[in-house]
Amino acid sequence: MSANRLVQQLDATDLTILRLLQQDGALSNPKLAEQLSLSVTPCWRRLKRLEGEGYIKGYQANLDRRKLGYDVLAFVRLGFAVHTDDAPNRFEQIIQAYPEVLSCHKITGDADYLLQVVTVSLDSYSDFVEQVLRKIPGIHSIHSSLALREIKASSRLPLPG
Repeated sequence: MSANRLVQQLDATDLTILRLLQQDGALSNPKLAEQLSLSVTPCWRRLKRLEGEGYIKGYQANLDRRKLGYDVLAFVRLGFAVHTDDAPNRFEQIIQAYPEVLSCHKITGDADYLLQVVTVSLDSYSDFVEQVLRKIPGIHSIHSSLALREIKASSRLPLPG
């Protein structure tokens, strides 16, 4: 379903709820209702519907990785030698267990997967590559790019309105 058709299923109030919660996921229902000029109960119902229909997948705080000691941010492109066996599927299951992997995407181009990985140091990143990635069956190539400076990082989706 295209983004435009998906958004057409939502009215302006729904989109405003999503926009406000992307800005502040800790916004209480009474505060949200106040900003929408709605009473608390209808606001709560809309919020529960958006959650139930999967528009809102969860709530989390955005943490500062550097203040928490995660100084290395790496983008890792992985390639598999053979795509006809079960190795990529096993990889997708295995990689779920590693909290250092912030995201994993199956991609097009010269690699099969793109990972976003955080670690506390270059040594710990090296250990992750050697002790985890190199031991996963089927991986043929590993190419890392380390972030020198973060210009923009967001998980907020561009909503119309």
